[in-house]
Amino acid sequence: MHIEWSTFFIQLIAFLILYVLLSKFAFGPLFGMMEKRRQLVKDQIQTAEASRKQADQLLEEQKQALQQTRKEAYEIIEQAKQTGSKQADDIVRAAGAEAARLKDEALKDIENEKNKAVAALRSQVGAMSVLIASKIIEKQIDEKSQEQLVEHYLKEVGGNV
Repeated sequence: MHIEWSTFFIQLIAFLILYVLLSKFAFGPLFGMMEKRRQLVKDQIQTAEASRKQADQLLEEQKQALQQTRKEAYEIIEQAKQTGSKQADDIVRAAGAEAARLKDEALKDIENEKNKAVAALRSQVGAMSVLIASKIIEKQIDEKSQEQLVEHYLKEVGGNV
């Protein structure tokens, strides 16, 4: 194989001229477009990373807010339970007080009725005693008749009470 040096130099000069022209008119804009594309991808990656960090932060804030809400709901439920328990105790206490008051009133009413019955019985016994005495005085009776008369009046008194 034989190299022709004249053709070799012409091709070399043509290549260098083509390279200079391509560098000036083609490679510059092409590399510029590639640099712009590289910068755009880099910016998008940075934006995506910032968005992911922001999403993580918002997720954490939402978790904390949810946890706080659950805590507040639990506190509200506990407070409602305590309030309900207190109201139940108050109702039971009031019912006990009312029952005690009604019992006291009933005992007073019973005592009053008893006193009235005793007073009525005394007045009846007194009237009967006078009646018996007057009957005894009217009739002189023997001891057996007197016992029968007392028993008769006691039965009458027992029936009237």
